[in-house]
Amino acid sequence: MSPRPVGEIVAACEEIFEDLTFAKAQEWKSAVPGRKVIGYMPVYVPREIVHAAGMLPLGILGGGADMEVIHGDAFYQSYICRIPRSTIEMAINGKLDFVDGMMFPSICDVIRNLSGIWKLLFKEKYVRYFDAPQNFREEVGGVFYANEMRELRDGLAKLGGREVTDDDIRRSIAVYNENRRWVNRVYDFRADFPWKAPSAEVYLLMRAGMVLPPEEHTALMGEYLAAAEAADRPMRDNCRVVLTGAFCEQPPLSLIKSLEMSGCYIVDDDLLLVSRWLLADVPTEGDPIGNLSRAFLLHSAETAAKYEPDVARKGGYLIDSVRKRKADGVIFAAPSFCDPALLDKPMIISRIEPLGIPYIHIQYAENSSQMQPIREQSGTFADSIKLWSAS
Repeated sequence: MSPRPVGEIVAACEEIFEDLTFAKAQEWKSAVPGRKVIGYMPVYVPREIVHAAGMLPLGILGGGADMEVIHGDAFYQSYICRIPRSTIEMAINGKLDFVDGMMFPSICDVIRNLSGIWKLLFKEKYVRYFDAPQNFREEVGGVFYANEMRELRDGLAKLGGREVTDDDIRRSIAVYNENRRWVNRVYDFRADFPWKAPSAEVYLLMRAGMVLPPEEHTALMGEYLAAAEAADRPMRDNCRVVLTGAFCEQPPLSLIKSLEMSGCYIVDDDLLLVSRWLLADVPTEGDPIGNLSRAFLLHSAETAAKYEPDVARKGGYLIDSVRKRKADGVIFAAPSFCDPALLDKPMIISRIEPLGIPYIHIQYAENSSQMQPIREQSGTFADSIKLWSAS
C-alpha cells in the first residue's frame, strides 16, 4: 500500500473529530466481547492505569461548535463555561451510552460538580472524581496521589473483573512513553517548520488521539510526520506565537485556522495538554504507581488547573516555551467564564511584561461562530510584531 498523502490523513482525523457518536471507540469496544471504555475530561488523568486494565481511555471534550445545548442548560447557570453543559447534553442524548465509566480530573469546581451530577444521572456507571495533590512533597502529595491511583486501579479491576498487575501498568507506561515521544516530535516539527504542519492539522491529529488506542495514534503520528515532511508547502511571513489558556474547553477549529490565516504561526500551545502533560519518560522499572506519582510531582506541565506554591515560578513554563520555540509573542485564549484561566492570566502577564514579551487576550466558547473580530485582533497583533521587530 502506498503512503497516504497528508491531506488524506488529516481528512481521516477530521472525520474522527466531527463524529460525536465516537464510532471508532465503539468499533474498538465491539471488536472483542467484554471490552470497556472509560471517558475522561481533559487536562490530565493517568491514562496508563485505564490502559493497563484493558480498557480504552476516551477523551470527552464537549459537544463542539455545532451541538445545540437544550437539556444541559438545566444543570448549570448561564455564567458557567459551556463544556459541562454540552457534555451533559451528549450524555442525555445517548451519545455516551456505550461508555462504561467517566473520570473527572480536578480542573475546577465546575468539573467537580459535574462528577456529582453524573453520579445522580447515571447511577449504573463507574464515576470517579480524580483529585490531584496540592502539596508537591513526595512524602505528602506523593503518598496522596499514589493512593488515588491505587483506588482507581482497584475500581477499574472490579469493573473489568480482573486484576490489574504492576506488570500491566509497566507495559502501559511504556506504550504512553512512546506515544508522548511522538507527540513531542510532532510539536517539535511544527515549531521548526510551521508552514509544513499547520496548527489546525496538528490539532486534529491530537484530537484523534483522544479517541484511538494509543498504539494506533502513535502509528498515525508517524505516518503524518512522514507525509508532512514530504509535502511541498509555501512558507509565509507569519509571526510565531504561543497559544495558552485553552487547556480545558477547546476552541472551535475555525479559531485555530483564523489565527494562522491572520498571520500567526502557532508554535506551541496548551491544547489537549493530557497528551504531553508528563515532560519526561516515566521509568518502567520498580513501583509503577510510585513512578507515575513522581512524574506528576516532578516532571509535569504547568497550567492554571495545577497549583504552583512558588509565586516566583508562576509563568515559568510559558516563558520557557516562548524561549524554546523562539516565539515572538503570546496569545492568551481563554474560554468565557473559565475561572482558572482568567484568574491565572494577570499573574502570568506580570511575569512576561518585564521581559518585553508581546501579548494579546481573546475569549471564546466551544461554539463561537464570529471569527472576524478575532482574526482582526490577531492580525493587528501580528502586524505590530513584524513592524516593531523590523524597526
